[in-house]
Amino acid sequence: MELFRYLDPATNAAQIGIQTDSGERFNASAAAPEAFASIGAWLAQDDPIEAAVLAAKQGGVAVPDHVMLLAPVDESEVWASGVTYERSRSARREESQSTGGGDFYDRVYDADRPELFFKSAGWRVVAPGGDVRIRRDSVWNVPEPEMVLVVSRNGAIVGVTAGNDMSSRSIEGENPLYLPQAKTYDGACAIGATIVIAPDAASLRNRTIQLSIERGGETVYSSETSTTKMKRTPEELVGYLLHETAFPTGAFLFTGTGIVPPDDFTLAPGDVVSITVAGVTPLTNSVAA
Repeated sequence: MELFRYLDPATNAAQIGIQTDSGERFNASAAAPEAFASIGAWLAQDDPIEAAVLAAKQGGVAVPDHVMLLAPVDESEVWASGVTYERSRSARREESQSTGGGDFYDRVYDADRPELFFKSAGWRVVAPGGDVRIRRDSVWNVPEPEMVLVVSRNGAIVGVTAGNDMSSRSIEGENPLYLPQAKTYDGACAIGATIVIAPDAASLRNRTIQLSIERGGETVYSSETSTTKMKRTPEELVGYLLHETAFPTGAFLFTGTGIVPPDDFTLAPGDVVSITVAGVTPLTNSVAA
């Protein structure tokens, strides 16, 4: 079962849709207006999975074909994990070595406490098919394909989706303290296209993640990894995220990247970035001109 957010062509209002395992699509906002007033309202429920199951059983108004998909996040905060894969540790170490920041990444990779940072407000997130951006003051920019955990108010992992954690490597490499500027800016975060509800916990630790970048109709970079290579478990990351912070409307947590393009690669305007997390509807975005 999948949850998605879309623009209702009749009212021009954002609605929440549910797609059942049989492929039927219903307007959850019409079936349960309070629970599905927004994604944030859904994640604020005591049991979001049960709410989704009940809405799907109720059925009701069908979602029209070919609606415009919106980012499946609205009121919730988006956070991210760093250096959760060996490939990420080595890449960050290399980009920061000349400025003396390389040791930070070795230390956090092996530390008890993971790196967690605020990525985006929900309203800033780019929708599937929308344009992500590269910073004008950065000369080295890459997408970071990641599995994104959807977390309820109570801290339960109730869904999984795909995300693009756009990153300005030249800025972060200059000084690790510049990470907020390298990671958080207009068009720096894309999520979608749908949320797979009630993912099996074991499957989260064994999902293939693929990245493809096209330029001028040709693939200029592609790679894949697996969440089996993650240093930390999804439950561990969520546990630290909620340790001293409340999320009344839930949260979305990027789990880190295991794919880093080579040092001589940087994104260019017009590039098309496609990210696939196994079992999740792919996420595709273009880089704004």
